[in-house]
Amino acid sequence: MTLSGKQLQQIARDTAASLDGVTRGRPFTAHLDVWKVRDKVFLIVTDDDPDLQIVTVKVDPDHGDALRRDHGTITAGRYLDKLHWISIGSGPGITSALIDDLVHGSYELAGEHATKRRK
Repeated sequence: MTLSGKQLQQIARDTAASLDGVTRGRPFTAHLDVWKVRDKVFLIVTDDDPDLQIVTVKVDPDHGDALRRDHGTITAGRYLDKLHWISIGSGPGITSALIDDLVHGSYELAGEHATKRRK
């Protein structure tokens, strides 16, 4: 079963909300639901276009390349650095487990980056 864009976004939100030390807001625009850990963005849920219901997460560049190669609805990050961020839309192979894994991975990368900067 293919997830709808709305389902994909809800899974990402639910996963992010379950993580420790997370904040949520709309600092850039009313249409971007931004999730942070230690003041570092790890998830953006796009609410501005009902035809383009996506989430954007941070990834290791090699992992991002593989995901873009394997999934037609995963693209370079829509709003952020195209090397370290990907945007995910509804499509074949986009499962709740994949979204959960990508949100967790992004959370870890963002939290790790914040810790390194403080040192």
